Amino acid sequence: MRVLLLPEEMRDELKEPLGILYRCHGVECVERMAEHLRGAKRLIAVGDITTFYILKASLMPDLMIVDHKTKRSPVEDSIKRRHLEGSYRVVTVENPPGTLTDELLGAVRESLNGCTPTEIIVDGEEDLAALPAILYAPVGSAVVYGQPSVGSVLVMVTPEKKSEIEGILKRMIVKEKV
Repeated sequence: MRVLLLPEEMRDELKEPLGILYRCHGVECVERMAEHLRGAKRLIAVGDITTFYILKASLMPDLMIVDHKTKRSPVEDSIKRRHLEGSYRVVTVENPPGTLTDELLGAVRESLNGCTPTEIIVDGEEDLAALPAILYAPVGSAVVYGQPSVGSVLVMVTPEKKSEIEGILKRMIVKEKV
């Protein structure tokens, strides 16, 4: 299995928002970007807290990517149980911190090519999952992820943004995992 590893020299670069940073918290952030989210071809939520507040604002993401952690600590059970059982297809993948595994990349690609709302539960970390979400989402989609202690980032998927993400992924270290 192939793994993309984030090189140390790229870490600061990826701390910068990939889209529009909304400096707010909770439902307020979702409400401020709601027009973009409602008009999106697909809505993708990355992160437990982001997903929780999007659902709390009565929006239903087409794809949720979570790891049951926030700032590397476990989230409360009330945040884990944020949607009705059975309303999403659930896929569990392994993805260590600072990496993108073939397993995660494949699950994101498959879910965005299909029509069934999907929750990907990551065993490890979903810290880089916005990258494949942007890459594989149809143009016109919205990807939302949290910017720790600052707010939320909204990425509207365009051909230019997809090209930018491809460039980032090409600069990551390819490692074969046995």
